Amino acid sequence: MSFDKDKILKQCNAFSKNTLMETLEIEFIDAGEDFLVARMPVNSRIHQPMGLLHGGASVALAESVGSAASMLFINHEVSEIRGIEISANHLKAVKEGFVIGTAKNIHKGSSIHLWEIKITDEENNLISLCKLTNMVLPRKKV
Repeated sequence: MSFDKDKILKQCNAFSKNTLMETLEIEFIDAGEDFLVARMPVNSRIHQPMGLLHGGASVALAESVGSAASMLFINHEVSEIRGIEISANHLKAVKEGFVIGTAKNIHKGSSIHLWEIKITDEENNLISLCKLTNMVLPRKKV
């Protein structure tokens, strides 16, 4: 399979329409053979009451980029992806700007994919460290 970064980013951003990713303004911005990167703006819409980035928004970014990354490795005609476990350690607060989620593959099996997602700020400071497990399931006939 040849790797076409522009095509992958276009597809990832297209399937985000009318979803939580669009609501949170998550944009896929880079891709490679074993990673995917997305960014999300930090503003009052995704703050918690203390005026900081809500941890749930960080987890939504992590699951979005990790699940999209798993989708790059499957045949969509016969398989689909489901996130089955996510964990997050929030290490630093952010009030504004962008956070960037980078999903890197740890394990790519036929039924389980494991991703490490590092969420950083624009200065590359680590904000959250997440781990996502995705299951590859047979696509149900509709």
